[in-house]
Amino acid sequence: MMFRRARNTVASTALAAVAIAGIVLPGSVSAGMGYAVVPTAIIYPGETISGGQLQEVEVTNPNLAGGYARSIEEVRGMISKRTLLPGRTIPVSALREPYTVTRGSQIRLIFRIGAMTISAAGSPLEDGSTGQVVRARNMDSGVIVSGTVLADGTIHVAAK
Repeated sequence: MMFRRARNTVASTALAAVAIAGIVLPGSVSAGMGYAVVPTAIIYPGETISGGQLQEVEVTNPNLAGGYARSIEEVRGMISKRTLLPGRTIPVSALREPYTVTRGSQIRLIFRIGAMTISAAGSPLEDGSTGQVVRARNMDSGVIVSGTVLADGTIHVAAK
């Protein structure tokens, strides 16, 4: 009987130590976890995100999976690919850059070789962001070409 009582006391002490460690450790871990960006209102797919729709909150959940936006500057001006709910973290994978050229719009096709530059009217066949390769139709000849979207909204066509 005496042996059992001592064993239960040791087990109780061990359980108490584990319980205290479980309460203390998560608090100390969460202090250095940083911040996450959450919407203050519902943001729908295709909507441009403004700073007024966002807030930064301190991360306190140690089980929160990574890959979420950590600052408002990282999210401001981006386009939502899916519905973002208030109070939920914003996954970086749910955001995209705004398109520089949009399908069906009027753009300039630029072809440069050496000192020679050829410019033509064109129409992109797909949406594209700066630096992305897209297909476009030359409006004069009807020929479909591929080129890189430039920041000014023109498409630089490469020689084959």
